[in-house]
Amino acid sequence: MSALEPFGARLRRAMDERGPLCVGIDPHASLLAEWGLNDDVTGLERFSRTVVEAVADRVAVIKPQMAFFERFGSRGVGVLERVVQETRAAGALVVMDAKRGDIGSTMAGYAEAFLHKDAPLFSDALTVSPYLGYGSLAPAVALARETGTGLFVLALTSNPEGPEVQHAVRADGRTVAATVLAHLAADNAGEEPLGSFGAVVGATVGDLSSYDLAINGPLLAPGVGAQGATPADLPRVFGSAVRNVVPNVSRGVLRHGPEVAGLRAATERFADEIRAAVGA
Repeated sequence: MSALEPFGARLRRAMDERGPLCVGIDPHASLLAEWGLNDDVTGLERFSRTVVEAVADRVAVIKPQMAFFERFGSRGVGVLERVVQETRAAGALVVMDAKRGDIGSTMAGYAEAFLHKDAPLFSDALTVSPYLGYGSLAPAVALARETGTGLFVLALTSNPEGPEVQHAVRADGRTVAATVLAHLAADNAGEEPLGSFGAVVGATVGDLSSYDLAINGPLLAPGVGAQGATPADLPRVFGSAVRNVVPNVSRGVLRHGPEVAGLRAATERFADEIRAAVGA
């Protein structure tokens, strides 16, 4: 298997053709219970593969949250492997939400687990943490370039603990988050139609006018739906960068299971509202 077309180009095309919506697969125990499923591997598989069946042929991106599969051990990871394969076969891109971060050979190992073309969990992109220093991500950046995959780097997250790190001011007067965004812009320089190195920027963060979100890469935006942000908020939050936003909806869609029809209806409703809001 040769390297894929760069992730940024594939994502831009998927967003243009299918709309920018990303549906998260987050098999919380509480969601399994809402679906009438047991909190076990059988319930996990029924839940996750039903979501794939319902939406993978109609959205641009699916984002499995790895933690909810890992908690079941090797059998849970086996379910995730099937979810990844079936999602990609249906035409959606897979962003693996694993938020990996380390240094040197360990970071390289994490990258190979998700971005190497022969890995069982080979995904189109991986979420990573830069808070051991952006340079610690170099092995993942290099492998992503080699394989045509991408990264989404935590930058401005919506959790209340985030600002103590992300808004901290460096000696040069820039915040840590602004520094991460600047590194991403450098890694995406000259890429067309879109770079492959994106930022995670919460849709509920608030006023982002002091940050330069023009990184020539995608902006993965969790928080739409159950966390309080609406599609109509996206232009206000992201400004001129809104066309590169990939809004993630998880519970707002997943709560409409277990029937495929309910999941599809919720997905189509969010997709239509997002297209209208961002002019896609």
